[in-house]
Amino acid sequence: MSFKLGLIVNPVAGLGGSVALKGSDGADTAKKALELGAEPKSNNRTKLAIEQLLPYKQSIEVFTASGEMGERIAKELGFDTQVVYQPKIETTPEDTEALAKILVEQKVDLILFAGGDGTARNVCAVVEDTAPVLGVPAGCKIHSGVYAITPKAAGRVVEMLINGELVTLADADVMDIDESAFRQGTVKAKRYGEMQVPSEVRYVQSVKNGGKESDELVLADIAAYVISEMDEDERYIMGSGSTVAAVMEELGLENTLLGVDLIQDHELVGQDLTAVQLLEMTEGCPTKLVITLIGGQGHIFGRGNQQLSPALIRKIGKENIIVVATKRKLQALNGRPLIADTGDQSLDDELSGYIKVVTGYNDHVMYAVGHQE
Repeated sequence: MSFKLGLIVNPVAGLGGSVALKGSDGADTAKKALELGAEPKSNNRTKLAIEQLLPYKQSIEVFTASGEMGERIAKELGFDTQVVYQPKIETTPEDTEALAKILVEQKVDLILFAGGDGTARNVCAVVEDTAPVLGVPAGCKIHSGVYAITPKAAGRVVEMLINGELVTLADADVMDIDESAFRQGTVKAKRYGEMQVPSEVRYVQSVKNGGKESDELVLADIAAYVISEMDEDERYIMGSGSTVAAVMEELGLENTLLGVDLIQDHELVGQDLTAVQLLEMTEGCPTKLVITLIGGQGHIFGRGNQQLSPALIRKIGKENIIVVATKRKLQALNGRPLIADTGDQSLDDELSGYIKVVTGYNDHVMYAVGHQE
């Protein structure tokens, strides 16, 4: 028996974010975003989700709309694809609703949709509680509880369903804000309904399993949060280590595991850079540094990342250092402080004290930083 997967991709989801339009809702917003140079990314995020299902594609039948609303990416990845709707050349919210209605009539096992809160509203207007749904985050606004924390997390939840695991369905709120008011600096949130989602979406967000952290899910949470906080006008130095590598993987960027890379606006600016190159390539640019600690030792500077020179660290400033680590990794230190061994005693003193460590999605702890005497 094949798994019937309904697929809806909003091709213009998230277009307004990169060009500071605060969203993509509105008849003219997508057109304006494209004129300003925005690039559609919702299909790329959909690809990250359904790539997780490639080992099962012989037992999956995808029901979707033609072209950019789902057909292209599904066929590109080799899935058995049934086109059940032909949208307009320039897709509209009405196309999303029309496709959702057909997918309900086709009695698909799950509707997977990629977009933002506006897309969730469109799907909810038709589906409500008549079919289980799961959102792939691809929009500017993700306030609704129907979205997985990352595209890959969405794919993993679908994988659980395909494998016949007992997945409980739970009601999740569909929320949205008024973009017109938001562009004027006012946030007005409103609940538009609820839809049934696999409760493992919440499991992914809480990343708990029998009271213990699942490292893979925690890393996905950390990566999603760091990416959500990135400013397109700032450059980010990505330090070495597997936790930072998880952020690069989520961005779909090649990572230098034992080196230091530089990114801006989710794109690589430089790879495996030297101390001199890092200083040159961040000159005059607002810059943040993403680092983790060496497991068991606790070093955040001075072991394996000597490219991060005292001059660079001092220029960036402690307030712009983003430390990422799982709580399990911190607990393994048994209360010992993080170590700053930059080679500059006065800088080590400046870095001492407490620093915020990102340990999950919008989850932080304060941890002590010391230095070697």
